[in-house]
Amino acid sequence: MANERLRAAMVEQGLTNLALAEELDVNVKTVVRWVVGDIVPFPRSRHRLATRLGRDESYLWPDALPRDRVTAVSESEIIRVYPHRSDMPRDDWLRLFESATKEIGVLVYAGLFFAEDTGLERILLKKAKAGIRVRMILGDPDDAHIAERGEEEGIGDGVASKIRNALRLFRRLRTTDGIEFRLHRTVLYNSIYVVDDQLLVNTHIYGLPAARAPIWHLRKVPGGELAHLYRESFEHVWDLAVPLPEED
Repeated sequence: MANERLRAAMVEQGLTNLALAEELDVNVKTVVRWVVGDIVPFPRSRHRLATRLGRDESYLWPDALPRDRVTAVSESEIIRVYPHRSDMPRDDWLRLFESATKEIGVLVYAGLFFAEDTGLERILLKKAKAGIRVRMILGDPDDAHIAERGEEEGIGDGVASKIRNALRLFRRLRTTDGIEFRLHRTVLYNSIYVVDDQLLVNTHIYGLPAARAPIWHLRKVPGGELAHLYRESFEHVWDLAVPLPEED
């Protein structure tokens, strides 16, 4: 069976069989056999190919790695776990976002603590000016899920109010080229912060504000799936979210 994931990734990158063979220094017939699904590349070629295409090995070849190997690699993606978001030092937040060279993504309900930090704001402005893509996804304050979250935390319409306050504080970012804002109406199980191949995952716990819930610091490792799963969740919400109206 043809490897349609591999074929599609090559098309997205504008790579022909011959061009890929030349880049990887292999016979073009070998690449053809990879694409038609006759053979699976050896580990070294899988790693180089996945890196070149910007895809995970486990995505391109789901059955190539033993599950115990995938589990072990995924565990190595965990850099650190903080019992509470408030335990993560501000300097670590600043250092992480300052390290961005390709993209930054923020998926939250309100992210008021983020909006109130002028240091983070300056970093996002600088990164956007440097051509780095910045995507911000906040909850729609008028969505029923937001009201439910407020009730769970025992603050009524407090979450909606936080979102509106955050949007006001984000006003400068919202008018900056290279920074995109969208509103989502999803049930948010985690707040997710993406910085290139690193992620911060702030879990949501029933009855607790996000600041008191754990946060995971992850770094994508080839062959691992943990960071990829959360990254895919971010992209899925982004696709469902709608651009923030200019008049808001």
